[in-house]
Amino acid sequence: MKVKIEMTKRFRGRLRHVLLALPMTALLGNAAPAPEPVSPQAGYEAVVNAGTATGDKPLRFDWPMLSIGTGEYEEGPTGVTVFRFGKKVHGAVDVAGGAPGTVNTDFLRLGYETPDLDAVVFAGGSWYGLEATTAVASQLKDDRVRTGYWDDIALSVGAIIYDFGGRRLNEVYPDKRLAQAAARAVKPGVFPLGAHGAGRMAMTGGLFGCDAHSGQGGAFRQIGGIKIAAFTVVNALGVVTDREGRLVACNRDPAWPADIKVSQLLEQSEKRLSASPAGNTSKNTTVSLVVTNVKMSPAELQRLAKQVHASMTRGLQPFQTMFDGDVLYAVSTDEVDAQAARLGLGSADLATTASEVMWDAILASVPEQPVAAVPVQARVAGADTLRRYAGDYRFSPSVGLAVTAREGRLFGRATGRYPVFAIGKDQEVELLPVSATDFTVPGRYPLLLRFDGKGAVIANPGQWQQRATRSGARSER
Repeated sequence: MKVKIEMTKRFRGRLRHVLLALPMTALLGNAAPAPEPVSPQAGYEAVVNAGTATGDKPLRFDWPMLSIGTGEYEEGPTGVTVFRFGKKVHGAVDVAGGAPGTVNTDFLRLGYETPDLDAVVFAGGSWYGLEATTAVASQLKDDRVRTGYWDDIALSVGAIIYDFGGRRLNEVYPDKRLAQAAARAVKPGVFPLGAHGAGRMAMTGGLFGCDAHSGQGGAFRQIGGIKIAAFTVVNALGVVTDREGRLVACNRDPAWPADIKVSQLLEQSEKRLSASPAGNTSKNTTVSLVVTNVKMSPAELQRLAKQVHASMTRGLQPFQTMFDGDVLYAVSTDEVDAQAARLGLGSADLATTASEVMWDAILASVPEQPVAAVPVQARVAGADTLRRYAGDYRFSPSVGLAVTAREGRLFGRATGRYPVFAIGKDQEVELLPVSATDFTVPGRYPLLLRFDGKGAVIANPGQWQQRATRSGARSER
């Protein structure tokens, strides 16, 4: 009986504590429950394994141990890339940039002898995109590939790039739903090149004002039974440089010599040939992965990560700056013992070869660059059509575009927090006609606007397009 009384007192104390902790709406019977938050991305369609359709040229290779999946939200555009291994593998990491965003890198630095790693995940969306990494681990558990037992917990590591800011007029990010869709769609031996996956909205060359479109690159090499694969999402402050020192992609300043080399840009950094766009120095990061089937000790694998990462300073110049969050993961699948197979490739030789493969991957990341539209002199649309195009358009809560029709011409002005690419907030600019539906703002960073006549406008139609809907009409003055 004494024990029963003590338990009753304890229960009353706990009940009083719980009641005090509850909000008043939970204690009032006639109060409406708080609404469940709704994700603004709930209606977005996940496009998985993009870039592998007919017409594209993905990297293809024979390696059943390594499977890859990509997912994208075209509404961004932004995306995620998932690398899955057929069994738990060894991993190492090298973080060298000044602004990294990573998950579970500290565990890899411990250098355990047992293999623990299941997946490597790259994503856009800056730090918001980090949830993609943990989402892949929970997917492995939910699909019963892994369990909750201490020696069978899924381990995923990952890193992000910054793909917001002036390159995008919205704040869509690759979330848990997209990452898990990509993880469930992994395929062995195929990797989309260019503006796909985590590299969907990557750019390069901001230091020199290039702002060239970029993406994800991959390369594969096999020497006897040894396999080496390199993958990278290039979103660098520097520029992509080929093996002859030439600039691979750039919105060039018209004052630059036609045959200018990257070394010349670097030499004139103090009196910059072209001023970098304002605020551009926080929008960069290159994330990379090198995989080999050779058995390696933790020390050798760590040195592989270091050496390959350091070698990337040749293909990306400059690299690992204060404003780049550069991260490289190195993985050994432990399938081949190089010494036992008498393949004659030591760890230093392997890392040197892998460095060349990574340079190939960097070069493969560059997509075909868009071509600026040329305005026409003739009037291509009547006054009634232009009036239908006029209005207030909204790309996102932070970015809008006010379009006005007057005197048979269209004018645009950015509204909200950020400019609309070449259209600023301070004054109107004329939208020059290209066709009856397309209008451009010429310049070093040209803008094309396409009006559908049904209340929407698309900025830069095509692979990197941004869509806005009209919220109000504007009449001709």
